[in-house]
Amino acid sequence: MTDTADVADYSSALLDGPWRHEFVPANGARFHVALAGPERGPLVVLLHGFGQFWWTWRHQIPALAEAGYRVAAMDLRGAAASDKPPSGYDIPTHTRDVAGVVRSLGHGRAVVVGCGLGGTTAWSMAALQPAVTAAVAALSSPHPARLHTPLLAQLTPAGRRFVAFLQVPSLPERRLRDTDLIERVFALGAATPLDATAVAHYRTMLRIPFAAHTAVEATRWLVRSAPRPDGRRYTAAVRRVLALPTLQVHGALDGIVRRDRADADGAAFSRDFRFEVVDGAGHYLAEEAPRAATELLLDWLPATR
Repeated sequence: MTDTADVADYSSALLDGPWRHEFVPANGARFHVALAGPERGPLVVLLHGFGQFWWTWRHQIPALAEAGYRVAAMDLRGAAASDKPPSGYDIPTHTRDVAGVVRSLGHGRAVVVGCGLGGTTAWSMAALQPAVTAAVAALSSPHPARLHTPLLAQLTPAGRRFVAFLQVPSLPERRLRDTDLIERVFALGAATPLDATAVAHYRTMLRIPFAAHTAVEATRWLVRSAPRPDGRRYTAAVRRVLALPTLQVHGALDGIVRRDRADADGAAFSRDFRFEVVDGAGHYLAEEAPRAATELLLDWLPATR
């Protein structure tokens, strides 16, 4: 049992830096975003991955803002300072959340950039929310169509074991909240250790009530929905050829997603597809290789205008 002194609240996510924090309504919930850059600049929405929050993008936010983009690093539904309703942790709902945030920020369209599970949402935005999606960049996240490679076959053996563990009721949540599990997950995926301060922040976020459970639910939905009608509808929906610019970036030493199977469906479903590999980096590109990730985004973003 977690001691009550170890329980955190949403204010722990409002870390200081060259950004400002706002809460915006979307899709029946309230979402926290860290904002930077000119209000009239092209909007770039940044989506974090499993066990993370907007802080994942701390290196990219000021660089993109300085380049003239309005940057919104978002806490997804259930994460950190965003609302944690009892349902809605499927990817289609996440895309509606992001579309609502784009509109609440006063923009008609946005470039959506995501890593890990956030990358799955970014890919899905192009198919499910095309009216608000100008372009998509996915870091460490294969296209979710599963046409050439099933979901679990895209993962390394260690990645498959971890995803299987997340399907167990209740236990993963307790381990994420009460033990060093999230550190071990990061060590599994990364080629070099993540910054200890950042990892401490991630542990704190998972001690916010309900946050550990909601972190697990999106992964559970991806696995459990596959044979169900909702999963089949989702897979069919994302199997559409995209005309908008897409960027996929993968770490050569990713310990969770297999490099050799990462790009097949992205290339098949995008007419304007760019694939890049970052040597020496693992799954957490925005943090392990911040300069390379930032430079790739800044080089690609002009093509999205």
